[in-house]
Amino acid sequence: MRFIAEISRWAIPFLLLFIPLIAYLRKVPVYESFVTGAEEGFKTGIRIMPFLIGMLVSIRVFVDSGALEILSHFLQPVFGYLGLDPNLTAIIPLAVMRPLSGSGALGVSTQLINQYGPDSMIGRIASTLQGSTDTTFFVLTVYFGSVGIKKYRYALKLGLLADLVGLIASIWIVLYTFY
Repeated sequence: MRFIAEISRWAIPFLLLFIPLIAYLRKVPVYESFVTGAEEGFKTGIRIMPFLIGMLVSIRVFVDSGALEILSHFLQPVFGYLGLDPNLTAIIPLAVMRPLSGSGALGVSTQLINQYGPDSMIGRIASTLQGSTDTTFFVLTVYFGSVGIKKYRYALKLGLLADLVGLIASIWIVLYTFY
């Protein structure tokens, strides 16, 4: 375990020294390449800013308007119909928030873990869901927006399907691993 800790401690400093050294030995203009990359990164940041602001404002409106609670309440019968424990409806806000916002989902996960405990069924499902799904709308907004992709309807459908599968798999894995 100490060996892994030492590797982890020295990995980034090693890479920060090794990569420019190899580039220098290959006669790559290191500083100029860095400045060019930083300039392109800045331009990309400026280009995606409207998409990012629009997404963040939309998420805030979605949560503050009460639509998250309404959607959670609407989805509760679905959980009952599937024969799941009624207590599992506590993860619905996380399942809805996860495709929208990573930080929002982390806040919901933290709240669930504080309320139910990290070793509870809800805490384990929240942790598993947090690690097995992605922020679909953030990915579409930032990554697709940065390269100028405007038609992403199939990516949206597939991303949301993957989030649904991640939710189902998280519940199944926790139920069959721990209970």
